Amino acid sequence: MNDKIVESPETVVLVGGGACHLPALKAAMTGRVVVAADGGTEAVLAAGRTPDAVIGDMDSLRPEIRARIPAHVLHEISEQDSTDFDKGLRSIAAPLILGHGFLGKRLDHQLAAMIVLVRRAAQRCVLVGAEDVVCLCPPRLALDLPAGERVSLFPMGPVRGRSEGVRWPIDGLDFSPAVQGGTSNEALGPVTLTLEAPLMLLILPIDCLDALLAGLERAPGW
Repeated sequence: MNDKIVESPETVVLVGGGACHLPALKAAMTGRVVVAADGGTEAVLAAGRTPDAVIGDMDSLRPEIRARIPAHVLHEISEQDSTDFDKGLRSIAAPLILGHGFLGKRLDHQLAAMIVLVRRAAQRCVLVGAEDVVCLCPPRLALDLPAGERVSLFPMGPVRGRSEGVRWPIDGLDFSPAVQGGTSNEALGPVTLTLEAPLMLLILPIDCLDALLAGLERAPGW
């Protein structure tokens, strides 16, 4: 059975109820399908769009906001065992999802979103914040980065990998949340990362977003 609510051959923008930088959100939404995860509907409306779909348990959707959304756009998933980000991500079929409004404001919501990135490894997604972008590393990722850019690796479980073009190579290291992280590594120029399992988050400065998207477009999936 097809459980996808939104299907697109192009990038989809998924908007949550966390902090959103409206100019960046407006730019991301231009010419793309836009999905709101429950309370993210307000940010979409504030940016001058009506979402193409609203997905979630609707507990954060104020009545006056809900009244502005056509009934056929609302897709309620009432179960409480998953977050609205998870509900949205698993309900979209697209080559890439740009997630705005999932970084900032509440730390517990940010950490929950990181867990979902790993749990939904098959769906490629980049979370976009005011200062950082985050994604799950694919098996091999080549990035055209300028020297000096921050490259942080955050393991969500035991994982090993290899690297080229970073100041502190990761080859031979046993990463895990309890033992070894990779915070604040540094690009020496173009960077290549090879990971053995879908358990490593990559965190880059926001000005690396275009380079990250270009790299992900070429990268194999899990």
